[in-house]
Amino acid sequence: MLQFIYSQLIRLLLPFILLRLWWNGRRAPELRRNWYQRLGIVPRHEGAVVWVHAVSVGETIAAGPMVRRLLARDPGIIILMTAMTDTGMAQARKMFGDQVQYAYAPYDTPGSIRRFLKRAQPRILVIMETEIWPNMIRQCRALEVPVFLINARLSERSAQGYERIKSLAAPIMRSISWVAAQAEKDAERFCRIGVASSKVAVTGSVKFDVDITEDVRSASAELRQSLSRPAVWIAGSTHEGEDAQLLEAHRKVLAVHPRTLFIIVPRHPERFESVADKVEKAGLTLARRSTGNGVASADVYLADTMGELMMLYGASDMAFVGGSLIERGGHNPLEPAAWGIPVFSGPHVFNFETIYQRLLDDSGVKLVADPDELATHLVQLITDDDERHTIGDRALAVVNKNRGALDKVVDGIVERI
Repeated sequence: MLQFIYSQLIRLLLPFILLRLWWNGRRAPELRRNWYQRLGIVPRHEGAVVWVHAVSVGETIAAGPMVRRLLARDPGIIILMTAMTDTGMAQARKMFGDQVQYAYAPYDTPGSIRRFLKRAQPRILVIMETEIWPNMIRQCRALEVPVFLINARLSERSAQGYERIKSLAAPIMRSISWVAAQAEKDAERFCRIGVASSKVAVTGSVKFDVDITEDVRSASAELRQSLSRPAVWIAGSTHEGEDAQLLEAHRKVLAVHPRTLFIIVPRHPERFESVADKVEKAGLTLARRSTGNGVASADVYLADTMGELMMLYGASDMAFVGGSLIERGGHNPLEPAAWGIPVFSGPHVFNFETIYQRLLDDSGVKLVADPDELATHLVQLITDDDERHTIGDRALAVVNKNRGALDKVVDGIVERI
């Protein structure tokens, strides 16, 4: 009954969802051009199609090494990448070019999913992390398309939420063919909400298998040289409620090290202008990545571009990972850690609890409570090169020690195709 109610509710909301999509298309015309894909109307495919669903930018980046490894294993397969957001789609195209095929993911109505599956003809569906849509999974099962959850994580808060709607969640979970969980706790929670233990494996996080390409390393080194600063720190994936705190921390850093540059990278492009306003209201000088002008004398460098975060981390001496000074749950700290630079986050990192715990166990990350504490650490590390390099080396060592999940995941997918 809950499944029926859910499907009917999505159908009723669909006209309003499409209107919102059309409205959002003002800033992203591609959303309007491809609106029909949301109803499952995609080009017809033939052959060994592997459908990889990554909801947005972070999941798309995490899927990158897996997609490349699958293509290397079997050049005959067709990877069909889907995303829910225009930024996720742009990131996928930037990463893979014409190596894979693309479509926006269909909305979770039975009809949209059926149309998508009949046209795309996937052999399997690979969902990155825990993007669980009831009709997507049930329709795949009806058409005997195995569903794999890869790099799967499930917080205690989310598990309790699923338990409250167990009559809806449990049948969906039983329809999943394989869960490649990041940690034992994640595996236990998936079993609690209905996935059979025989279908759950602990593979670790594929995010530890982060791959920094030579192109990214070269672009990063070129940018750093052009900045001509004695010290650069970055805040990646910031959210509303964090920017003012980070700018306050930077003012404190400037009081001691006036030539330090702060790179701020908002998580969502619609916030670029509001962050620029906050910089100016804080009395700090601003340069924009999109124009490239004025960076030589700027206090703050606003990264108002998409898909460059990994490169920008490499051009920095220290990194703060956003979504953590507010109760957002944090973002992936392994991207800056893979560059061997010190990593800071706020106290709210429950979205990546296993990754953060491993970094904390080996002193590869520092959690700060407020802007004052962050500024204190930044000032100290700008002054002490040896300590900065030592802390960065510890972060990189954690990444290297935990690599290997990617091989387990790819092996598992290939075995089950």
